[in-house]
Order: sequence, then C-alpha cells, then structure tokens
Amino acid sequence: MNNRNYQKELDRILERQGDERPRVLLHSCCGPCSSAVLEYLTRYFEVTLLWYNPNLFPEEEFARRLETQKELLEKMGLAQSVRLLSTPWRHGEYDGVARGLEQEPEGGRRCTECFRLRLTECARIAAAQGFDYFCTTLTLSRHKDAKRINALGEELGAAFGVRWLPSDFKKQGREMRSTQLAEQYGLYRQLYCGCEYSLRKREGKT
Repeated sequence: MNNRNYQKELDRILERQGDERPRVLLHSCCGPCSSAVLEYLTRYFEVTLLWYNPNLFPEEEFARRLETQKELLEKMGLAQSVRLLSTPWRHGEYDGVARGLEQEPEGGRRCTECFRLRLTECARIAAAQGFDYFCTTLTLSRHKDAKRINALGEELGAAFGVRWLPSDFKKQGREMRSTQLAEQYGLYRQLYCGCEYSLRKREGKT
C-alpha cells in the first residue's frame, strides 16, 4: 500500500533548494484551484502556468475558464511575474483518449486518461523548454486522487527526462484557501468538473 506523504516530499525539496528559485511549469486545471497553489509555489519557484485543458466542454466554457485564469493573475498581482502559456481548444485530443470509456463512472479510467493527456503535454513542454520541474493543480481537489496523479507525473517525468514535483496541494488548508481567494476576487467558479460527461451528470442526463 502506498502511504507516501507527497507534501512532506515537497517540503524536503524546498529545504534542500535553500534560496534557489528553480523553474516549474505548473499545469492549471482552473483559476480557482490555481489560486492557492500559486500563492504557495511563487514563494519558492519561478512559476510558468500552462493552460492545456482540451477536456473542457463546451468551447464557451473553455473560454470562460481561461478568462478567469487571466483575471486571477491580474488580481493576485502575478500577471508580470507568472508567464501564462495557453493552448487553443483542442477538444478532439480529449475525445481521442475518452473514446470507449464514455460509460466509465466519474473518477474512473476516463479521468485517468484525461489526467495522462494533460500531464503528458505539460511534461513535453517542460522538457522542451528546460524547466527544472513540472506539476499540476489537480491535486488541490479532494475529489482528485493525488496518488494516481503523482504516479502519472513520475512516469511521464521519467519518459520525458524532466523532474516531477510531488504534491498534494489540498494539504495545509489550501483547498479551503482556494475557496476564500475565489470569493475574495469574485472569480467564476464552475459547477462541474469540465467534460461533457460531468456536465451531463450535473444536469441529471446520465
């Protein structure tokens, strides 16, 4: 059984690096979740934010969440210090990995492949652009399996030759902090995970 404490692993990394500020490519799933993570990581790293979320549906939702991400950076005073790399809506890439898994329950294999898709792109860019680490805001949510996400990150880091930054960002009250920050800044907070399957479940259509 995996009893690893990813927050403690991250704490040890921070202790070893001292005053150095390594470069980390942080995949963001949404503005509200990224808020507390950015507040935390920007104290120790030079952070670049990656917006790659082809799972989002419909396209209008993708655009609204991207604008919320930009709004957050402005309101947190990070627009000049945190670079935002954003990709267009490439929903076909998500459809490709979700095909055949349409009937999977929320949190099942379809979600695993969605995590893998987004983390693969993050690892690829991090390796190509010489980042020291890559990671994701996905572990902020209590509804996301930090063990599964960290395992995928380590696997992809080894494949692309870039270090995965271990995390369980919900620890130390950061999930609650993200809610506080979203309210403080008046951010749009979505009511479903993002894909069409979670939207249908929200609307009671499945």
